Amino acid sequence: MAGLQLSRRIFVGAGTAAGLLGSQADAQDMAARSGGQAMFGPVKQVQAGVLNVGYVEVGPRRGPAVILLHGWPYDIYSFTDVAPILASSGYRVIVPFLRGYGTTRFLSADTVRNGQPSALAVDAIALMDALAIKQAVIGGFDWGARTADIVAALWPERCKGLVSVSGYLIGSQQAGAVPLPPSAELQWWYQYYFATDRGRAGYDKYRREFSKLIWQLASPKWRFDDATFERSAAAFDNSDHVAIVIHNYRWRLGLADGERKYDAFEQKLATAPVITVPAITLEGDANGAPHPEPVAYAKKFTGKYAHRLIAGGIGHNLPQEAPKAFAQAIIDVAKGIS
Repeated sequence: MAGLQLSRRIFVGAGTAAGLLGSQADAQDMAARSGGQAMFGPVKQVQAGVLNVGYVEVGPRRGPAVILLHGWPYDIYSFTDVAPILASSGYRVIVPFLRGYGTTRFLSADTVRNGQPSALAVDAIALMDALAIKQAVIGGFDWGARTADIVAALWPERCKGLVSVSGYLIGSQQAGAVPLPPSAELQWWYQYYFATDRGRAGYDKYRREFSKLIWQLASPKWRFDDATFERSAAAFDNSDHVAIVIHNYRWRLGLADGERKYDAFEQKLATAPVITVPAITLEGDANGAPHPEPVAYAKKFTGKYAHRLIAGGIGHNLPQEAPKAFAQAIIDVAKGIS
């Protein structure tokens, strides 16, 4: 959208060196707590907008750009097998930690720890600006899919194509105020838990146990091991993690205010804008998380569009559970869909 001004400064000079070294130390500490599993790329840092963003980059620097966005409660390792596939096909792959995860940090202690959807989308645009990426294929799941959908809807000129797990996830506080049938409300139990002080304290105290439970419920047929979970769980030790997660869900229910600077974006998103860029939506055949049926959102994609159901007991964390299918969707949408 016109008129958005975002910072594009990369960390340079002595004044920022200490912050960068601190972030690198954070990354090394995360690796030490990840069960000894290999990192799929060194974690880099870049100043983008209100954040110092931690991200992994693989593939040729001059290749077509792909940005992959994770969800909650997951992290960049959802794409640990996707990224090498895309890199081997010539793509420059960027996988950032969202605000409140991993080595991503706010530049100022005074910045609101805001988890509202448009703020995360602005983060993505700021990252693209900081890395001098004019246009990219953007893919994601859960929060990452919602963020990718918003970027495609509000800044289509920056999005060459879209891969969105569970389809069109753009919502609003107005939509969130509409009651659902009891069976659907039951699936959102944690949203109501987070609305309470007890829920915030409980998530803070038991964030690993809570996150593992979500993994199990959302992907009931995925047999991940403890080392795989711990590798991602290290990202939840971010000091802003709880604040961002709680604000995200409370904002959706209208229980927390957003920031005025995002009002225009949220007002447009409340109209449920169509997505015009080439898009592929994916769904796993064993997704245990709340998700809409494909027929409910198909008409929201008015450009070239395809939907794919990924079989084989694939759950909510589709990129990590079915990396070849996710990578192929990125490649196909980049080529105009086949």
